[in-house]
Amino acid sequence: MAKKLLLPVVAILAILCGEVAYLSLKPPNMAPPSGIKVEPTPERIARGEYLVNVTSSCGHCHSVTDATKFGEPVAAGGALKGHLVPKEMGLPGEFSVPNLTPDLETGIGRMTDGELIRGIREGIGADGRVLFPFMPYTEFKEMSDDDVQSVVAYLRSVPPVKNALPVSRIAFPVGLFIKSVPEPVRNVPNPDRNDAVKYGKYLATISGCKFCHTPVVRGSPVAGREFSGGHEFGAGEYRAVSFNLTPHPETGLGRWTEEQFLKKFYDYKDYAANGPPPVKPESFTVMPWLNFTRLTPEDLKAIFAFLKTVPPIENAVETRPGAPKDNRKS
Repeated sequence: MAKKLLLPVVAILAILCGEVAYLSLKPPNMAPPSGIKVEPTPERIARGEYLVNVTSSCGHCHSVTDATKFGEPVAAGGALKGHLVPKEMGLPGEFSVPNLTPDLETGIGRMTDGELIRGIREGIGADGRVLFPFMPYTEFKEMSDDDVQSVVAYLRSVPPVKNALPVSRIAFPVGLFIKSVPEPVRNVPNPDRNDAVKYGKYLATISGCKFCHTPVVRGSPVAGREFSGGHEFGAGEYRAVSFNLTPHPETGLGRWTEEQFLKKFYDYKDYAANGPPPVKPESFTVMPWLNFTRLTPEDLKAIFAFLKTVPPIENAVETRPGAPKDNRKS
């Protein structure tokens, strides 16, 4: 009887071992980096600065920030130099956010333009490693060829900063599972700025709106609940839950006007210009408001136009559960 019970267990273990072996040996779906050489024109560098520090907020994630202040402003000397990810974030492994300055030893100085573009849009490092999808390459794969080249041009233009960081180590078995995430990206045309909805969808994608404003269960976004809010960030008394961005009339943006939408972003201009106040539980946020205050009216209007077209989903969200009410900006 014991042998009969043991056989299915052995069979299951054999299948699992086979799957692990297959994933271990199977290379990720990747293409060689292109041999492109980006021309660093002033226009391209300016566009790249806007993408890195405003639209896609790469600078917010890859810089050393002051977590004691509202919106986590970039600390003096900390721009794009990378940093260690606190273990309190609960990521599966030990992670570093890479140094994006062109330092030859600790930054991107020795990477080719093609390797940088592949890393940004496909999630493959210069050494062929798969990047953890905390880096939103699943969204950045939609970034146009012109825009991703502008990002590269800008990153090449910033002062190099030496900041050695350890290579990220992704815990087993997550490191195997994410090998299926990357996919090669071919030519991506520029969005049509004359179509506000399509242009807004493009901006909302490369800004990570869907990722942050979609509820997550067991580390994966819930299908069919896109943009409905409910994604929780932080821990302890410092917690924030993303707002419902669907046009639901009671729990989302349904009754918002375009003017109100723009005002919400521009209300933080004084914080960006003069320095934000200390963060409190009632004002804690991971939304890069200090960056987004620089979004142009054209871009914000396009994002709003797109959000008005997504399916309305009823989802009343308490954005700061357990914290005192903040009647000021939040």
